[in-house]
Amino acid sequence: MCYKLDESKCRNLELSSSREWILTNGLGGYAMGTVSGMATRKYHGLLVAAYRSPVDRIVLLSSIDVFVQCEGNPIGLSTNQYVDAVYPSGYQYIENFKACDSVFWRYRCSGMVLEKRIKMHDGVNAVTVQFKNAGERPLRLRLNPLVCHKPYHENFRHDPSYPEFLTYPPNQTIVEHRDLKLILYHPNAQRTDKQGWYYRFQYNLDAKRGLPPNDDLFCPCELLYELMPGESAVLTAAVGDLVKPIEIEEIDTSAHYKIGELLANAAKRFLVKSNKRSTIIAGYPWFGDWGRDTMISLPGICLTANLTATARQILSDYASQMHQGLIPNRFVEQGDEPVYNTVDATLWFVNSAWLTLEREWDDRFATKIARAFQEIFKWHQKGTLYGIRVDPEDGLLTQGEEGMQLTWMDAKVRGWVVTPRQGKPVEVNGLWINALRIMEKLAERLGKPSEAFRKAAELAERHFDRKFFDESLGYYLDTVDPRDASLRPNQLIAMSLPFGPATGEHAESAFRVISQELLTPMGIRTLSPHDPRYRGKFVGPLDELDTAYHQGTVWPWLLGPYVTAMVKLRGDRQEAKRILKGAREMLSECGIGGIAEVYDGDEPQQPGGCPWQAWSVAEFNRAWAEVSGE
Repeated sequence: MCYKLDESKCRNLELSSSREWILTNGLGGYAMGTVSGMATRKYHGLLVAAYRSPVDRIVLLSSIDVFVQCEGNPIGLSTNQYVDAVYPSGYQYIENFKACDSVFWRYRCSGMVLEKRIKMHDGVNAVTVQFKNAGERPLRLRLNPLVCHKPYHENFRHDPSYPEFLTYPPNQTIVEHRDLKLILYHPNAQRTDKQGWYYRFQYNLDAKRGLPPNDDLFCPCELLYELMPGESAVLTAAVGDLVKPIEIEEIDTSAHYKIGELLANAAKRFLVKSNKRSTIIAGYPWFGDWGRDTMISLPGICLTANLTATARQILSDYASQMHQGLIPNRFVEQGDEPVYNTVDATLWFVNSAWLTLEREWDDRFATKIARAFQEIFKWHQKGTLYGIRVDPEDGLLTQGEEGMQLTWMDAKVRGWVVTPRQGKPVEVNGLWINALRIMEKLAERLGKPSEAFRKAAELAERHFDRKFFDESLGYYLDTVDPRDASLRPNQLIAMSLPFGPATGEHAESAFRVISQELLTPMGIRTLSPHDPRYRGKFVGPLDELDTAYHQGTVWPWLLGPYVTAMVKLRGDRQEAKRILKGAREMLSECGIGGIAEVYDGDEPQQPGGCPWQAWSVAEFNRAWAEVSGE
């Protein structure tokens, strides 16, 4: 499960600055950067702590400036992009880079060899950074830690009052600001209390996204080491309390891993367990935990790894936050009140709960979930928030309010909902019918009344094909009441669910059209290229990105429903496996060990959005386990 870049790639600044690595700690915190060492986002840092796990991430140890010296002048091994220059240019000395459960660099310059390793501490907001003299000559090492206390969505500027407290006990440097204490533990260092500001770091990817691209960072001290061959300098950074270094293992990149092993390893980093809740982070670095993303991702992250107890805990935690028959869309970063603006997250919750029970039956959990299902059914029949209600005439689920985006196509630009999809969306009604059949089956298994669920499912099923399938187009409408004939991939969900209503000749016809117009090697387009609203490139500032988000941009996660539908309709497991094998390349071309959130709709398809997206990895992983039997 390890990745390696050789010297030629590492010393290519454009390439090595576009390859990002991440280490996570199971709390929502992380260390993240690029192979070159250049920070290209404000989200990069060696210690980004989840202060109130899994949310409120704070960048604390942003980076470390590294200089080595044997004879002559010191040589900088770090790489920083300032507004007017790159300095130092340490990427020029990288011999190789490796990433696994830790990250590793080997630098060679002027007869000196230095190895750098970084590892996050599991379950603790702490990181260990190790520098080893791997050459044959003594060397002098100088480290300048660069710190800040900033919420990770924000930028940091010079502030005369920062930090509020700076103390220098033996072997430690403590930087405290706004009641948040960063402890740098650096045994055997010769420390000088040299303080100062580094100004105008430039984050190139943020600049491209139209975000403020500059930070100032504070250096609280300078650390000097005299390292003989084989000796190491170790620094740990932690929140609140001193944390001792941990051992960092050697990284073996010689083994060849199967696709399933790579995907399973990639899936682990999204799981979070804190004293608040168990959950799944939607994506690193900038997403928290979202109800929809969590429920779509749960089968491919928990169930494929036989983590059924974890799945039950996640589902139970979300069920405990249910309001008027809806689970939260997301838990907010500031404050404790969740928001519920989603029509489909609750229906994905029903699906994931059923799959969890199918994987491992648990009487107590089944009873608890059955009560939640009853609440969901009652409120959806009665009518709940945001116009979500069952139409009594056809049994289908309608939804929507002006200015609200309730489906997974939820982009909004300055108050304009890009894809409002009000009325009865096709995948929402596939999920609704699927949920009704699940409720029926669970009630039967528990010996409870199931007639209401059965009748509701039968009514909706009778009208699904009649209302959604368009014979003249050969595919399912995206919404009805009002009618929207846009060719989109949402109908795949209605084909792929365990009790999805899109079956038979109509589903085969729609699948054929999708394969011709929406399928790409990296995922499924969100709109037909023949549609005048189609956007084939996911580039530009944030407003442009949001406008293109679901207007042609490719989403890898949709390959999961696609291959599941392929197997259900055609039984073609070999073709499904061939499609999913593209994951090997995708896992290394953007966020190392992850699959990006989106790709361009047009060739050459470049990755974009979040570099490590939970449902991208999860749906590849779930689908691969399904079609390969691994």
